Amino acid sequence: MSDPQATVHLVDDEAAVLDALAFLMRSHGLRVETHASGPALLQAIEQEFEPHGCIVLDVRMEPLSGLQVHDELIARGIPMPVIFLTGHGDIPMAVDAMQKGAIDFVEKPFNDQALVNKVQRALALDVHRQREARAHADASGKLATLTDREREVALLVAAGKLNKQVADELGIAIRTVEVHRARAFTKLGLRSAAELATLLERFELKREKGAQ
Repeated sequence: MSDPQATVHLVDDEAAVLDALAFLMRSHGLRVETHASGPALLQAIEQEFEPHGCIVLDVRMEPLSGLQVHDELIARGIPMPVIFLTGHGDIPMAVDAMQKGAIDFVEKPFNDQALVNKVQRALALDVHRQREARAHADASGKLATLTDREREVALLVAAGKLNKQVADELGIAIRTVEVHRARAFTKLGLRSAAELATLLERFELKREKGAQ
């Protein structure tokens, strides 16, 4: 499912193509912004607080090619899904772009419905990306509320150690481990060691917190 507020950014230096693409997307109820060049796209996205949606990017454009624009998006840390529109001779370049993170490419002339389907998939991927980012931020925020001792206990519990083993390793009483463990679980909103291990592994927070 896509976000109704997500924007499909269409980028092509041919006005007729841009107008046709915009009409196609809007006819399927999608929110659209058109850009006549790569620099125009980059400027527009930089002005958005939290850009979300997807980008449909022509490969051959001036003054920046679609590939150059994609490289610039990567350099600026803009994670929006990118779909390339390519001519037959551009396919090797498009494949290279996909290796850098573009999610798809569509060869011209393209089937309208096939392109719309790919755009809708890209929008759904962006929604998933946003949810993961929010969940990561939420998990990081909760972990930040743990005391140093609660964090030490939580990491050992997530590693599968029993309370007695945790107590021996940290040189504290088992009852103290139980208290810190209970407090950590409450703060994190978890009920089991398995949930804790999944949380840390999913967001790669185990290494991050362990390095502090």
